[in-house]
Amino acid sequence: MLFNSVRQETEAICQPLSNEDYSVQPVVFVSPVKWHLAHSTWFFEQFVLTQFQENYQVFNADFAYLFNSYYNNAGDRVLRANRGLMTRPSVQLVYDYRAYVTKHVTELLKQNQNTEIQNLVIIGVNHEQQHQELLAYDIKYILGNQPFFPEFNCTYHLSEENKKEGFLAIGEGVYTIGHQDDSFCFDNELGVHKVYLHSYSIANRLVTNAEYIEFIESGGYSDFNLWHAEGWDFIQQNNITAPLYWHKVKGEWYYYNYNGLTKVILALPVCHVSYYEAFAFAEWKGLRLPTEFEWEVASDQLNWGQLWEWTSSAYLPYPNYKKADGALGEYNGKFMVNQYVLRGASVATPHQHSRKTYRNFFHPNLKWMFSGIRLAQ
Repeated sequence: MLFNSVRQETEAICQPLSNEDYSVQPVVFVSPVKWHLAHSTWFFEQFVLTQFQENYQVFNADFAYLFNSYYNNAGDRVLRANRGLMTRPSVQLVYDYRAYVTKHVTELLKQNQNTEIQNLVIIGVNHEQQHQELLAYDIKYILGNQPFFPEFNCTYHLSEENKKEGFLAIGEGVYTIGHQDDSFCFDNELGVHKVYLHSYSIANRLVTNAEYIEFIESGGYSDFNLWHAEGWDFIQQNNITAPLYWHKVKGEWYYYNYNGLTKVILALPVCHVSYYEAFAFAEWKGLRLPTEFEWEVASDQLNWGQLWEWTSSAYLPYPNYKKADGALGEYNGKFMVNQYVLRGASVATPHQHSRKTYRNFFHPNLKWMFSGIRLAQ
C-alpha cells in the first residue's frame, strides 16, 4: 500500500540521525526533524481519522497545537520560529505517535472504501512526500552549519552536466498549460489554459559550478548593475558572496554536500542559489531565466530532475483556479504572493512529484532547497 510505504520512507530518511539532531532549528525557515515527523502524522489524524473513524481517540490532545503548521481553520498552533524550543515530546513519543496513527489509518482503509477518505489519504500521502524533500533540505542545513560538517548517509547525489552547452529552439505559438490527465495533482496545477509564447530558446543543461565560479571571480557579487534592487540590498545586508554551503579555503572553493566539507566539483550543476542570484547570473551571461510556461512547453526535451529550476514567473493562480473550502483550501492559494515558481524536480524529489506541471514556489531570497539555474534567450 502506498500509504504505508511512504510512511516507512519518511522514517528511513531520518534513520542515520542521532537523537540530538531531531530538535534543532538553526533558522526560522528550517523546521526540526521531529516536527516534520509529527506534523505529517497530525495531518492524517486531523483530516482523516477524527473525521471518519468512529470513536477515534486522539493520541495526545496537545499535539494539534504543537504540530499544526499554518492551517488557521484547524486551530491555534506554535509559532514557526518556536518549533525548535520543543524538547518535548521526546523523539520516541513522536515515533509512537506515528505508529499509532499509521495503524489506525491502515485499519480505516481496510474497513471503508469511501472515495472521500481515499482522496484525503492521497492528499496526505503527497503532503508527506513534500515533507520528505523538506527533510532533505533541513537535515542538510542542520548538519552543514555545524563546525565539523558531519557526514550523513543519503542518496541525494547530483550528476555531472557533461553536455556541451546548447539551446533548444521552441517555435512561436499557442500552448496548453496545466495538468491534463486523471492522475493526482495539486490544485495550483489547475485550471488548464492556453498561453501564447513568442519563439525562444532554452538551455539543454543546467549551469555548472565551473560557470558559477567564473561569475563569482569576475565580480558578479560586487556589480550592482546585475541585480534587482531588492536582491542587491539582500546580499549586501547578509554578506552573501557565494551559494549556500560554499567556503573558500586557501584559495579553493569547498562546499558541504552531506559527505563533509569537500572540494567543489566543477562539472556538477550549481546548487543552493536564490532567485536573486539566478537572475544576476543570467544578466551577467546576457541571457535570462525562462518563464514557467516556457519551461513547461520545453520540458519534454529537457534533461530535468537534478534540481528545481528558478523561473522568472511570479507564483499566481491559473485562470479559473479554485481552492477547496476550509483548512485544505489553505494548502496553496494563500501563498500566491511575493514568491517565484520553480519547475522540474530534484534528486530529493519523490518520483510521483516529478511531473512537468508541478509548481514549486519559494521566496526569492531562499536557497536552502535544491535549486539551480537553466538559462533562456
